[in-house]
Amino acid sequence: MILVTGATGNIGRPLVHELQARDATFRVLARDRDRAFLLFPSAAIVKADLDDARSVASAMDGAEQIFLLNAGIGTEHTSNIVSAAVDTRVRHIVLLSSLYAGLDPVPSMGRWHHEREQILESSGVPNTFLRPGGFMTNLFEWIPTIREGFVFDPIGPGRVALIDPMDVAASIAVVLTESGHEGARYLLTGNEPLTVAEQTEVLAGVLGRPLVVRAAQDASDALSFRYPQGAPPELADALIESLEHLRSDTIGFRTATVRHLLGREPGTLAEWCARNASEFRLSD
Repeated sequence: MILVTGATGNIGRPLVHELQARDATFRVLARDRDRAFLLFPSAAIVKADLDDARSVASAMDGAEQIFLLNAGIGTEHTSNIVSAAVDTRVRHIVLLSSLYAGLDPVPSMGRWHHEREQILESSGVPNTFLRPGGFMTNLFEWIPTIREGFVFDPIGPGRVALIDPMDVAASIAVVLTESGHEGARYLLTGNEPLTVAEQTEVLAGVLGRPLVVRAAQDASDALSFRYPQGAPPELADALIESLEHLRSDTIGFRTATVRHLLGREPGTLAEWCARNASEFRLSD
């Protein structure tokens, strides 16, 4: 039996549907059981809070595998899951991590993911890490400025091979339902290394309307746009480091991992935009 955390989010929702399509035996861990039931009326749901080690241990009863999505910047949820798993029949934990966690040196934006990976590695519980790069759902962050008539470009010449969260979910489902993935570290990207300007062209084509791009001069300019009143120093440093990294990658890092796991090419940005066009048209 598989225990699924983070089931109501952008990754968890399609993951539940993938597991259902595979006739997998699973249970959803949810803090808000009523909300989870509205989303998944036919799924087994257990009420628990990842902040509460006791409820986590109770929810884990009978689980052999766990999908762990630790939201935010802390490590407590990972620690609670791992502590409960060590003394149970859990034989495999699949962690959603980040591409940043595997870089050397680990940048600030990947630090929490790296720490979670270390907790799992030191636990002795067999594990698999999935490390996606940028998500296509990041484009939803453009909606406020689209209402004002433009898309803000913080990375200029940088290219990113964005991945559809549905492909991440499908990859997780493969790892959970097929054997031989213990110990693997999978780097997940899309197959289209695009600048923000090119991403904007794709979205504009799907929407059938022009979109103006307003480019930042550099990473500091992008930080000022996002936090006009200033950001806390630690956050500011982490964002500057991340933006400078993204701006410098003018080729666009990408992998063939999705093709390896799913036996097909990852979804395109145009396909994702078409599927989510109504969200952007609401901003018109």
